[in-house]
Amino acid sequence: MITLHHLEYSQSFRILWLLEELGAKYELKLYNRDPQSNLAPAEYKKISPLGTAPVITDGDLALAESNAIIDYILDQHPGSPLRPAADSPHRARHLFWFHASQGSLMANGGIEMIMRVLESRSPWPISKLLGAVFGQARKAFTGPRNAALIAKIESDLGTAPWFGGDQVTAADITMSYPMEALRDRGGLDAAHPNAMAWFGRVEALPSYKSARKIDDRPTVAFAI
Repeated sequence: MITLHHLEYSQSFRILWLLEELGAKYELKLYNRDPQSNLAPAEYKKISPLGTAPVITDGDLALAESNAIIDYILDQHPGSPLRPAADSPHRARHLFWFHASQGSLMANGGIEMIMRVLESRSPWPISKLLGAVFGQARKAFTGPRNAALIAKIESDLGTAPWFGGDQVTAADITMSYPMEALRDRGGLDAAHPNAMAWFGRVEALPSYKSARKIDDRPTVAFAI
């Protein structure tokens, strides 16, 4: 049986939601972050190959990385509609957003987070110089990428209700974390009605509600 080692305020909520959507049997072990460092506790790091969340164990296997875990779990549920078949008209759309979540949105957000941390923790007057440098970097690199991604999010959700097409798929599950991060940071708002309507559909799903009841703590954008 799969065990989800669930670190508070982390990306592993997506795996909890996936397991609930599948109606799968699983064991849940909860871990709190170290109150001083805000990092995963030592007992958690002993389990995770990277010391990061999420991580599952299945017998002797310990597996990290969100999308790797999602694929592994879906391999055990081959009949699930959460992964459209190769001949599905929604297959390419599903694949794009399933991988864009980690390869583009999370990566871009991570770069911005690092730049902001370095800027805020640098002593003055270095911070003033870094602020100018990182401000230009965000304007030239991460800003345009975010804008393009947000435009595509709004456009695609205007043609079908889910990232995976006409029904919820694993693409929606893995996109939930960067979507929440964009919304919480002001990147998605009333000016993006299709994206905001997607949040409403997600939050109305019984599986999402049950996962939230199990862990009612909010996620934190790009926590490790």
